Amino acid sequence: MRWDHLKLVDNEAGPVQPLIERQAVARTFDTPEFRGMTFYEVHARSVINQVPPASRMMFRWTINPYRGCSHACSYCFARKTHQYLELDSGADFDSKIVVKVNAAQVVARELAASKWRGEHIAMGTNVDCYQRAEGRYRLMPGIITALRDAANPFSILTKGSLILRDLPLLVEANERAEVSTAVSVGFLDRELWRLVEPGTPAPHKRLEVCAAINQAGIGCGVLIGPVLPYLTDSPRQLEEVVRRAAEAGATSVTPITLHLRPGAREWFLSWLREHHPELVVPYARLYGGGAYAPKEFQDRIARRVRELSDRYGISRRPHRQVRRVPRAEAPTQLTLL
Repeated sequence: MRWDHLKLVDNEAGPVQPLIERQAVARTFDTPEFRGMTFYEVHARSVINQVPPASRMMFRWTINPYRGCSHACSYCFARKTHQYLELDSGADFDSKIVVKVNAAQVVARELAASKWRGEHIAMGTNVDCYQRAEGRYRLMPGIITALRDAANPFSILTKGSLILRDLPLLVEANERAEVSTAVSVGFLDRELWRLVEPGTPAPHKRLEVCAAINQAGIGCGVLIGPVLPYLTDSPRQLEEVVRRAAEAGATSVTPITLHLRPGAREWFLSWLREHHPELVVPYARLYGGGAYAPKEFQDRIARRVRELSDRYGISRRPHRQVRRVPRAEAPTQLTLL
């Protein structure tokens, strides 16, 4: 989706209406899970987006059917993207969700284009494609179907348990191209979870999701992220996550230390002042006004997790081998669950 060509005109008669509110159909639903939330339904021109080279990501293409996220993780690095829509990166990001209602149709069209080369596509890298809104809008079954029919490799990262609804589709897609998944579990402390990730399924539920996906024959790893300095980085806490990941059959464990980009930085530090004021000064020292913790700190976390991965046998697990069905053999019509 592209918004940079849209310009605001100053209105001296009153405040300017946010850009997204002038370009979308706004809906609210009077149900407990959606109370206080607004959904902006838009028709996207493009859904498969190229990752800027400067981002240094390991993938070149992404699909993000939503913008904003009801998971409400106080540390989410994607918060600043809401400012491009003239919404704030705090409460608006958590409660004003952009929904690309035509995402599945656009993905199918883009995959069929002659210029598309069938490269890997990553999902869940900006905001979670299995956040609460997916239960109502059901965009992912159509997207996965398009990827399956095109025999296009893809990966999904999520904190959501709703991915299990689409497990049969993922299994079918994995028979035609490589499909990989990961769940994000940075820590297991339930009290901290309720404070810092209030809209997500509980950490133990995410590990159950990991186990179910692996049992279905699709590789699922665990992203230990973010590791929150002074809150979730003790040897005991890291070992608990790795041990539980191993029990869930995780194919890998990968730690990512908290990074505080603009937008996320202000919101997380506000959360820190409210819930852990004693850590405000240590955080200021550790991050020094920048987005990343020192390399030595990150290396220490990575080294510890690598040792734990070896201890619990995760690093020795073989890569899954799946027989790929030639495109001509695969069915073209399947019932979506």
